[in-house]
Amino acid sequence: MKLPADWIVPDWPAPPGVRAFATTRSGGVSDGEYGTLNLGLASGDDPARVARNREILRAHLPERPQWLVQRHGTHVEVLGSAHLHEALVADGATTTVAGRVCGVLTADCLPLLLCDREGRQVAAVHAGWRGLAAGIVERAVKTFPDPERVLAWMGPAIGPQSFEVGPEVREAFLAADPGAEAAFAPKGPGKYLADLYALATRRLAQAGVPQAWGGGFCTLRESQRFFSYRRHQASGRLGTFIWRDPVD
Repeated sequence: MKLPADWIVPDWPAPPGVRAFATTRSGGVSDGEYGTLNLGLASGDDPARVARNREILRAHLPERPQWLVQRHGTHVEVLGSAHLHEALVADGATTTVAGRVCGVLTADCLPLLLCDREGRQVAAVHAGWRGLAAGIVERAVKTFPDPERVLAWMGPAIGPQSFEVGPEVREAFLAADPGAEAAFAPKGPGKYLADLYALATRRLAQAGVPQAWGGGFCTLRESQRFFSYRRHQASGRLGTFIWRDPVD
């Protein structure tokens, strides 16, 4: 089934058989600040509408995704062949099972997709600043046998001209990586603009991943295309998904 025109297909050199996409606001049945394709059950939207939105999503996937309860932590769940109907508490998922769908929900945080060059393993990671600082990227990369064979794609997140943070955020990154200072631009007394894409790229490189693709989005500024929690706390959630083609 053809994806809605507004959804995002990653532009990266993933091997044949690895499929991925990120949703936008379009294509669903929710309205108002949740309009239209809100995939977040805990967002405050009408659960029946979210359920319908997830049915619309499901039509574009080989199976129902393994939903996660995201806590801005560093746990990456390894998905086997058995599908669990309940949501798992994790901020990332990875699998080597063909047809299993890994996915994360975001509304300003960075969705990060990973796969190996052979197309044997895929992963989806929810990487807000807390998760990035705590090591979610490194944890996800370590699930792969060889980090130098890992490809990474960064989906829609709040952009570097919009993500205003306090000094505690900057200090959390500089404590582990003084070079991360380049990802923070001063903005008035005690305020900085943080570049999530740059911070994630640095973490990937330090974990052994040589290159990352994607980025360049801004969920806050692109209000017609993306949900943003910073723009409106009664916000929907975008979904970013990856899987290996099922074996016939």
